[in-house]
Amino acid sequence: MASSFAQTGRKIVAIGRNYAKHAKELGNAVPDKPFFFLKPTSSFVLSGGNVEIPKGVIVHHEVELGVVIGKRGRDISATNADEYVAGYALGIDMTARNVQDAAKKKALPWTTAKGFDTFTPISDFIPKSSIADPSNLQLWLKINGVFKQNGTTNDMIFGVPQLIEHVSSIMTLEEGDLILTGTPEGVGPISAGDAITAGIQVPDSEQTLATLDLKAVDRNGPYSFNG
Repeated sequence: MASSFAQTGRKIVAIGRNYAKHAKELGNAVPDKPFFFLKPTSSFVLSGGNVEIPKGVIVHHEVELGVVIGKRGRDISATNADEYVAGYALGIDMTARNVQDAAKKKALPWTTAKGFDTFTPISDFIPKSSIADPSNLQLWLKINGVFKQNGTTNDMIFGVPQLIEHVSSIMTLEEGDLILTGTPEGVGPISAGDAITAGIQVPDSEQTLATLDLKAVDRNGPYSFNG
């Protein structure tokens, strides 16, 4: 079932540069059509868990709205896209920024930079009925109680229907797949010992739809990034 997407989903489709200010803060061009990369579902970590920082890696947080797909579909039109949405989730696309920058300079894929274990903190499933308008949601993230990201999905360049249309024109979407829709401005580094909290809610409302509560720790293991 789609509600158990964190255990049964087959892929994470992550949209890049879908907020103009975020693209500009990293010195990237604003895209004229959606682009995306894939993350492994083994990178999921639930609220209450740890985000692991590999040796030599600068890890950045990117808080995002996740869209959970409810049924299999291919070549889905934007008009019909809502029929394929089962619900939503709050996610954080953790990024090994220095690993990504090195890969970009060599024109190599970003898989390593995005795919480490614990690099996709994810909330519980949010039923579709709980969100009347996915283009009107507030996303926020704090490090040690201090706001670092605080934006709204109204600033997305491409909305959820357009993202589903684009992705499904390339690959089949399946029940339980997760689309991460991009991050607002304010991304930045985390350090071992940091407390990371994030939330999603309707603007000007006290109702919080989902939260994440995580701790950053050093990762023990053989991997080490040396530039």
